[in-house]
Amino acid sequence: MPFIMVSGQLGEEAAVESVRGGATDYVLKQRLSRLGPSVRRALAEADDRSKRKQAEEALRKSEDQLRHVQKMEAVGRLAAGVAHDFNNLLTAIIGYTQLMQRRFPPDHPATKDAGEVLGAAERAASLTRQLLIFSRQQVLKPRVLDLNGIVSGMDRILRGLIDAGIDFLAVPARDLGRIKADPGHVEQVLVNLVVNARDAMPSGGRLTIETANIELDEHYVLDHPPAQPGRYVVLAVTDSGCGMDAETQARIFEPFYTTKEVGKGTGLGLSTVHGIVHQCGGHIDVYSEIGVGSVFKVYLPRVDEAVDPVVSRGVEPPAPGTETVLLVEDHARVRNVIAETLRLNGYTVLEAAEPGEAMSRAHEHPARLDLLLTDVMLPGMNGPELARAIARRHPEARVLFMSGYTDNAVIHQGLLGSGAAFLQKPFTAEGLLRGIRALLDNGLREAA
Repeated sequence: MPFIMVSGQLGEEAAVESVRGGATDYVLKQRLSRLGPSVRRALAEADDRSKRKQAEEALRKSEDQLRHVQKMEAVGRLAAGVAHDFNNLLTAIIGYTQLMQRRFPPDHPATKDAGEVLGAAERAASLTRQLLIFSRQQVLKPRVLDLNGIVSGMDRILRGLIDAGIDFLAVPARDLGRIKADPGHVEQVLVNLVVNARDAMPSGGRLTIETANIELDEHYVLDHPPAQPGRYVVLAVTDSGCGMDAETQARIFEPFYTTKEVGKGTGLGLSTVHGIVHQCGGHIDVYSEIGVGSVFKVYLPRVDEAVDPVVSRGVEPPAPGTETVLLVEDHARVRNVIAETLRLNGYTVLEAAEPGEAMSRAHEHPARLDLLLTDVMLPGMNGPELARAIARRHPEARVLFMSGYTDNAVIHQGLLGSGAAFLQKPFTAEGLLRGIRALLDNGLREAA
């Protein structure tokens, strides 16, 4: 607040001392004509200081938010790389385990053990999918959805996740707008948020799921980057649990960050939610107070399209084949298990560990080459470059790419066109065979 000293007998030294002590200005009584301008100047300077302080605080907040966004992006890149490496390992584990199951009768102890290994591998594959979701590199199959319908359809599942001491309440909005998202991902968001709320209330409490329509304006998005203005559908999950401090709120979306005891959680639940929401073009806000509880608000863009109908199709086991496949994979274990799986199902397989060897095998093969099955990332030459080289010798060959990254990731890197047939690792023997037959029989671009 401005402070002006007014005195009838203030000497020069005393005046200077008063300014040093905090006075904005001084005015002698015999010169009161200076008081008005002095007051106006003091108020203007105070207003400038206030605005400068607000600007500095806004800049500090923006810098903190930018650092957080950059940190999340860096962690996302790390998570994607880890998931890629694990997907290659899991492809070999799943493939060899399924081959072992074929060699023993169903009642053999080894068959049971193989089933346990396969279950663990599938669980590990689920974790890598969550890492890819967090890093926004998961395959999306978006549809126009009614969020209220998803919440009500999952009512029994969600109630089964919570403890008896927790009151569960769903409050759907009337005339709720529609969203466009992968239905499986929206269901995962719901499950993860409900599990997180449950774990925050070990002694019981209340868990509420609400939906609403909302429009975000420029004022809101300035305080909540990277949110964008527009119409949204909101999913809010509220608990009356222990709440979170500011440090925890700043880190809850980091993969592997958890406040639970060792062995009680992976730390991927909320990071998965974060990845899904941002892949959908939305954002998520958290409001929490220690001893009061937390609310997670998920904002998903609203669309005006009609809800897509659900079409169910019967699934038939993949048919064996007699075609010739050139398999190019630089990971030996992955290459070996794929080759053995294909041969057991009738295919003739030419194997290569790197592009140079692949071109030699193709050149030495005078007969028809039906399929090039190649990894996208290869030493010296990537998969698409190899495919173009092989096509000069064998233009009849179809091409199926595979990678531990998702097709979204390799398309984003400019390695694949959006119409390329693609198989994401890890895959099962059935997924591999079905993808190959879909491409060879029907020319489907999306093999799996």
